[in-house]
Amino acid sequence: MALAISASQNVIASEQELADLIRQIQAADRVALDTEADSLHSYREKLCLIQISVPSALILSNVEGCRGTASKVALRDGQPGLAASGGCVTASPSLGMTVQSVCDFIVDPLSNLDLEPLRLVLEPREIVLHAADYDLRMLRRGLNFTASKIFDTVVAARLLGIREFSLGALVKRFFGVELHKHSQKANWALRPLPARMLKYAVDDVHYLLPLAAKLEEELERVHRRDWFRQSCERAIDLAAAERERVQDELWRIGGAGALDPHTGAVLRALWQWREAEAEMADRPPFHILQNRELLNAAETFTSGHVPDYKHFSTRRRETFHEAAKIGLQSPQWEWPVMRRRAGSRPTAEMRRRADQLRERRDKAAVQLGLERSFIASRGALEAIAADPARATALLVPWQRELIGIEE
Repeated sequence: MALAISASQNVIASEQELADLIRQIQAADRVALDTEADSLHSYREKLCLIQISVPSALILSNVEGCRGTASKVALRDGQPGLAASGGCVTASPSLGMTVQSVCDFIVDPLSNLDLEPLRLVLEPREIVLHAADYDLRMLRRGLNFTASKIFDTVVAARLLGIREFSLGALVKRFFGVELHKHSQKANWALRPLPARMLKYAVDDVHYLLPLAAKLEEELERVHRRDWFRQSCERAIDLAAAERERVQDELWRIGGAGALDPHTGAVLRALWQWREAEAEMADRPPFHILQNRELLNAAETFTSGHVPDYKHFSTRRRETFHEAAKIGLQSPQWEWPVMRRRAGSRPTAEMRRRADQLRERRDKAAVQLGLERSFIASRGALEAIAADPARATALLVPWQRELIGIEE
């Protein structure tokens, strides 16, 4: 079923409309993207919406004459949000333009449209995203898209020392607009989507281009553009890396390492049961039973008692008990080897090196007004102290330079 379409929403519903959008993207060096998925509502998460914002006009004018609207973002009808013909926003005067108009579009990956042309036109362009990792992974999974250049507004904000860097906080800070998050946990696979959800989706992309312009100006002012480029390139690399775990290890949820092998066998059987139930119902596994409940159930069964959950149907309760029985009756040679946190105790020399790295990091953080963890996390510093060769993989050049790690 296709998305609902109204005159006030640029919803791409035909090959012709998609071709028109592609022409607009072709005319731009930079476009903004956001995505919506159904991870909270289905067993296999899928890409449900792609929101795209493109520049629709560039008006070169006298900067002095535009100061009155320098921090405002509004549609031509005066209302922020969905637009049929784009919204008027003010961009950075340092970039040689004072007013930039944007058009926002919604593309439905669940429709019958061939989105290969969209992928091809997007890949060579700079893509503005907010917290890029998740969107890049969803675009790769749903569109086979790999970015060549990105502008992550979260990275930019953190490099400027901004502590409140959610999209809502940044839009309020720079444009004085309050974004409403009423549809944050909604089911984006539903069709047709109500207008309020479409508005929410467009709000997530509408401000990204002008926001990027403002952040870019500030990065230039404090001479951190190169640091930003390094961090964005690393984000592209990390998003492109496959995150695969050995199938037989997936059941090792948080807390599993503290269990004895027999209880581990029960947990493994219950985890496999939960996966089968979730796939059958097309719901996320936590809808069936949350991880902490799964751990508790394994321990309860092993102690000789039978846990019960009122929301289970008769059939689900029976299969739950059968799964536990399989784990309980499994021969000892099939029990898993329970592993606690990997790694040996750090030596005195490792601790000394880690302390030195932390001191340098903390000094740099105070001097530059940056979060310590943004320069380098505690885990990264401890890993580098244990094996200095890991520094290149864990930190980009500007981070290594700040804490005195030589190439």
